[in-house]
Amino acid sequence: MSGDHAHVQEFFTARAAGWDARFPDDGPAYAAAVEAIGLRSGDAVLDAGCGTGRALPALRTAVGPDGMVLGVDLTPAMLESAVRAGRDRSGLLLLADVARLPLRSGALDAVFAAGLISHLAHPGPDLAELARVVRPGGQLALFHPVGRAALAARHGRPLTEDDLRAEANLRPMLARSGWRLDAYTDVDDRFLALATHTA
Repeated sequence: MSGDHAHVQEFFTARAAGWDARFPDDGPAYAAAVEAIGLRSGDAVLDAGCGTGRALPALRTAVGPDGMVLGVDLTPAMLESAVRAGRDRSGLLLLADVARLPLRSGALDAVFAAGLISHLAHPGPDLAELARVVRPGGQLALFHPVGRAALAARHGRPLTEDDLRAEANLRPMLARSGWRLDAYTDVDDRFLALATHTA
């Protein structure tokens, strides 16, 4: 395991048990973000870096009983918390690295990723791996239940121009990784970037 991965696992392992209790009111924001993807009944969707699986019920609702919902996370403790919360009933949980997904190319219709991008060791290549597993024309949603400025304030740090999620940085990085940024929202109570896989 790389040092980057060990750091991410250590960070989330320490916080897994109390994660949902820290953010009890985020459910509607997750549901609204999932709705924005435009998933259809029968679609196959991945929650990349699913954590405790807060998006899985909304993803299951969106794709219906015939759809496929996968949740992938690097940290066993987060997946264990998802199971304790019963969210494994909404999708299949996999312990895996989003940089090396155990999925065939073009297998999915969409990827949902909440809070993922700031934890990627190699954002460009990792976003390209997400593109690999999505069919041409499929969707990517990069989400956070608070915007960049509000998140920076919460952590007591300034908002900087080198933030990967700033539109000026995110748009070209997505383009190099096989994605076209279609919509970008960054307000106090929501960050949501929607992109399409360009073949």
